[in-house]
Amino acid sequence: MWGMACSPCPTPSCLETRISQVTSYIVRRTLYMLPLLVIVSLISFALIQLMPGDYLTRSRLNPDITQETFDEMAARYGLDKPFVTQYWLWLKGIVTRGDFGTSFETKLPVFFTLFMGNRLLWTLVITGSTMLITWLFAIPLGIYSATHQYKASDHTLTFFGFLGLSIPNFFFALVVLWILVALLRVGNYGLGIGGLFDNRFIDAPWSLAKLGNFLWHIWPAWLVIGTSGMAGLLRYMRGSLLDTLSLQYVQTARAKGLTERVVIYKHAVRNAINPLVSILGLTLPNLVAGSIVTAIILNLPTVGRAYFTALQMQDQYVIMGGLLFFSLFLLIGNLIADILLAWVDPRIRYD
Repeated sequence: MWGMACSPCPTPSCLETRISQVTSYIVRRTLYMLPLLVIVSLISFALIQLMPGDYLTRSRLNPDITQETFDEMAARYGLDKPFVTQYWLWLKGIVTRGDFGTSFETKLPVFFTLFMGNRLLWTLVITGSTMLITWLFAIPLGIYSATHQYKASDHTLTFFGFLGLSIPNFFFALVVLWILVALLRVGNYGLGIGGLFDNRFIDAPWSLAKLGNFLWHIWPAWLVIGTSGMAGLLRYMRGSLLDTLSLQYVQTARAKGLTERVVIYKHAVRNAINPLVSILGLTLPNLVAGSIVTAIILNLPTVGRAYFTALQMQDQYVIMGGLLFFSLFLLIGNLIADILLAWVDPRIRYD
């Protein structure tokens, strides 16, 4: 649990104690993650079994496949076994061999199917950069909106905030593509759309030209994926700062003659940003989940895109691997949020 501590001291012994507390807290939280992931995997496996059909449903619709062939395929994939047996064999493979199963569709290991082609790297790059840009824009705009309450600029930001929250990512992605291709006709200028690079840069070594091409391809993803997150953070920051500005200690700081800039940025913002740091743990998985359809439309090589393909094929072990990946993302996001919250607010300690 989080607790309240006295003012931090600058002595080396206090710093060592703080580092020890952080390390111990990370170890404890990591150990807590293991049973949580097991519970998530059990529930997820049960839900997959409750889905109508399975990977062999398409084969059942093929009149050329005999019942003997179908039974042989079911035995090969282990789909003829009871649910409990399937789950136990899958979990046993993870614990004893680190084997998360084999994809029915690609006949390759689950992790390779999900992460091949640097999908994990590009997922982390797209997610991390989108989150960074979202926070860099949303927090200052939220502060500006709160400090200019009910003015034209505040109403404008509020309007665009609600607009960003209401537009689905997939629709916004299609609109962006339509504007670039149909209206601006960027293809006439030798600029490609979709993917992360033009064909001539895919296998080329990194250079300023390749970096520029990468930035051209990734900015639509930043715009589409980050819009809803930015709108939500802006509204959170505005509301939190308005609540903080009405507190007694802020009024006292003003009464002491401190400038409005010092009152807002040194006192109010530092406390108003705490709730936003707390929801950081939800931001990471939301960005990943929100980028699935966007990645399909913009042809981005992400884990979410491979996961969506597995859902279509009912490739159950790849689906399980993807669910565990997203669950781990959520748990790691919450851990990072808790650590950052303690760093932002020195009154918080690790217990």
